[in-house]
Amino acid sequence: MALVVICGQPCSGKSTAAVCLDGALKDSESKLTVRVIDEASFHLDRNQCYANMTEEKMLRGVLRSEVDRSVSKDSIIIVDSLNSIKGYRYELWCLARAAGIRYCVLFCDVEESHCRTWNEQRRENGETSYDDKIFEDLVRRFEKPDRRNRWDSPLFELWPFRDGIEKSSAAILDAVSYLTKKADSKTRDIKILQPTIATQSARFSEANSLYEMDRATQEIINAIVEAQSQAVGGPVNGISLGQGLAPINISKSVGLPELRRLRRTFIKLTGQSSLSGPPPPSDSDSAKRMFVDYLNRELGSA
Repeated sequence: MALVVICGQPCSGKSTAAVCLDGALKDSESKLTVRVIDEASFHLDRNQCYANMTEEKMLRGVLRSEVDRSVSKDSIIIVDSLNSIKGYRYELWCLARAAGIRYCVLFCDVEESHCRTWNEQRRENGETSYDDKIFEDLVRRFEKPDRRNRWDSPLFELWPFRDGIEKSSAAILDAVSYLTKKADSKTRDIKILQPTIATQSARFSEANSLYEMDRATQEIINAIVEAQSQAVGGPVNGISLGQGLAPINISKSVGLPELRRLRRTFIKLTGQSSLSGPPPPSDSDSAKRMFVDYLNRELGSA
C-alpha cells in the first residue's frame, strides 16, 4: 500500500519518529498492517555497519532487499535508517514505483550540534551510540532531502529538538492522512506511483533469478546432506555435483542448520550485487557454480 522512508542525521530522533508513526497508523480507523524495517531487525551494530564504505554498502543492500521483498498493496513499510544518500532514496522510490504503491519521506530536521549532544548523552547513559569518528563522517556526508525531487516527495518535516516527537505531531498526522486517505478519480493530493514496463520487466527478471538461486542452492545442500549421511559422520572428500561443477571438500561434518545459514547468507550477498555489480545469476548452472565456490571458501577453512 505504501513505503515510508524516514530520513535524518544520526541521533536525530528517527527511530522515535518510526515508533510514533507506526502507532498512529495502527490507531487509525484503517486498521492497517504496518512493519518497520531497520538495522535492529537484523541484529546489526550501527558502528560496525558504518565502519567503512563496504560495510555501509552491504547494509543498504540488506535493507533494500528486505524492502523489495516486503512492499505490497496490503501493508505499509517504514524504513527506519539514515537514508542519507539521495541516490539510495531514489532506489527505494523505484521499488515503490515498481510495486505501484504510495511513497513519502518523513524528515527529522535537527541541527548537527543537537544531534552530537544527543549522541554523547546516549553514550553516557549506556545506550546505543555512534563512535565520534563515524558520527562526524555520517554528518559530513548527509544529503538533505529536497521536496523538488520526486524521490523526496511528498516530504513531511519534523523538528524533534524544537517540538519533540509525538503521535500527535503535525507531520505525523499529515503523513497518516496521506497514507490512509482513500484515493479515487477525484483525488488530486494523493500520488500512487505507477510501474513502468521497464520496472515490471526488471522485477520479473529478478524473480526468475531468485527462483533459480533458491532451487539450485537447495539441490547443492541436498547433495551434501546425502553424501554426509553415506559417510556416517566421517570426512567427505570430493562430493561430485555434476558436469562443469567443482567438487566440494568438507574437512568435518557440517550440520543442516549450518548449511542453511550459509545458503541464506549466499542468497543475501548475491542479491546485493545488483547495487554495485553484475545482476544475480538467471540460470541454475551459474547459480550452482557460484554457490559451490562460496561453500568451498567457507567450508575449506572449517
